[in-house]
Amino acid sequence: MVTLEPEYGRQKGSFVWTNLSKYALIFLMLALLGIIYLFCNIHTLEKLNCQTMSTLYQFQSSLHSALTPYGPPLLYHNQSYCVHLAQELSPEEAQEEHFLLDSIAWPEPPTRNMPISLRQTSDPTHSQFTILPAGGGREWRVGDQLEALVNMHDFKGRPKRHGGDFLLARLHSPELGAGVVGQVLDHRNGTYSAVFPLLWEGPARVEVTLVHSSEAVAVLRRLREERPDRVFFKSFFRSGFLSETTMCNLCLPANQQPVCNYTDLHTGEPWYCYKPKLMGCDTRINHAKGGYQKHLLTNKEAVLFQSSVNIKVRIRASGSDRVNVQSEKKDKEDMESSTARAESVRVIPSGYYFQGSWYALGGLVMRQFNDSSAITQCLNGKVMYLYGDSTARQWFEYLNAFVPELKEFNLHSPKNVGPFMSVDSTHNILLRYRCHGPPIRFTTVIASEMRYVANELDGLAGGADTVVVISVWAHFSTYPVEVYIRRMRHIRRAVLHLLDRAPGTLVVIRSANLQALDPEVSLYNSDWFSLQLDTVLRAMFQGLDVLFVDAWEMTLAHHLPHALHPPPVIVKNMIDAILSYVCPEKR
Repeated sequence: MVTLEPEYGRQKGSFVWTNLSKYALIFLMLALLGIIYLFCNIHTLEKLNCQTMSTLYQFQSSLHSALTPYGPPLLYHNQSYCVHLAQELSPEEAQEEHFLLDSIAWPEPPTRNMPISLRQTSDPTHSQFTILPAGGGREWRVGDQLEALVNMHDFKGRPKRHGGDFLLARLHSPELGAGVVGQVLDHRNGTYSAVFPLLWEGPARVEVTLVHSSEAVAVLRRLREERPDRVFFKSFFRSGFLSETTMCNLCLPANQQPVCNYTDLHTGEPWYCYKPKLMGCDTRINHAKGGYQKHLLTNKEAVLFQSSVNIKVRIRASGSDRVNVQSEKKDKEDMESSTARAESVRVIPSGYYFQGSWYALGGLVMRQFNDSSAITQCLNGKVMYLYGDSTARQWFEYLNAFVPELKEFNLHSPKNVGPFMSVDSTHNILLRYRCHGPPIRFTTVIASEMRYVANELDGLAGGADTVVVISVWAHFSTYPVEVYIRRMRHIRRAVLHLLDRAPGTLVVIRSANLQALDPEVSLYNSDWFSLQLDTVLRAMFQGLDVLFVDAWEMTLAHHLPHALHPPPVIVKNMIDAILSYVCPEKR
């Protein structure tokens, strides 16, 4: 018997494999044609309906998130932060930087072999201050100086033997709506002097506040130098249906992955982002704050930052904290006899509050712009440019809301980001705001709208009808001070160029201001960081033909709580100061 089954099986298997090979070849050809079509028509694909493509974006993003752990890279000063920060300075620049760093040098607590405990640190509840002379009986007059001696103790009640505590002092009178800042002198032995000028007649009360202990300041100094990544940033990249978000900062460890270099060609200000895996550096769409690093402190360090314990806690007076100031005596001999002891330090604040209004000292005659028509009359025919952070934007918002003739032009800018512009065509007034370049902790800024203040100033014509306001400080608190010095050096150079070509231009510099602090905010935006930057700012612009609005003293001297964005009553006084410069009182 002859069977045909094996032969039939072989033929059947051969037929199946032949067909599978044919289909595989067809599938391969289709895939190749699809890839070729994709690359040849990538621009066409970019124009597809956004709703249709959003599914692809979401799938691609979720796939990338699943495969790539999303998190900020760790930057350490001694590891990779940062070769470009050590840019070669001219001898003059190096000398200036050395001087500026010396001017903000802060006393350090003694070095200990064992980690310090909370009980050994400064305790405001055990500390006290005394108005001198301690026995009382002095007759206080307008024009005198008042001094309070502060004695710091630890949590065991023992006197501190070294300095370095960060203290604030003010003299105020709730009854009169008056207030002035005091100068704190560190004697480096656990005692401090708070010195106040007596500027009004009537009651006055001394207030001394511990912002941070010396031990906490040492931690803040370490964070500033070693952890400049405490705030990290990100940028969104997109090309066709591809998209990716990568980390950005003033510097990035280049050994982790390739970086895109966005260093400004004109100023040399550095900025980097990690390069997307499938796209080029020119596909960056925007810039945004990424977030805040957590777990920055050890358990021993964390206890140094406790609300109502050792962050912005008032120090009690050992006796009375009040004095009654009498009118100024005109007789020089009487004035000299009323002084209890020689005053080695003469305190000259930038101004003071009386009946709720700010009175500047040093030559500026303050005007009160209490109605919108006065502001309109002052700004008639003028252009005002405001550059900087959200504290400059706050001034734009105040003017825009207070003056009804100013109509905001819709630039379709993101809320709280800008740029913004308002126009009063009847009185020929133009008001513009633009944020400064990175680092800027705003939510999302279009990459093309992120511009450096120095470059913007170089593009201004200037003139007698131009007012320029600059407020750059809050977003630099997490970086070494050299970063801020470099930025201010570029801005100062641009200001000088502007004043050279247009001498009539009015340039106003806004100082830093105090803000509310808690354990978390202290690590990123402490008033100690702000004070250091503010000291640098004042020194770098001292002697130049620019004007200052002293936001530091205007927030410290006022009775309202500190806030990053000061309340309207303080902003109103700041605007009055600017407009008093723009439209000085005719004598």
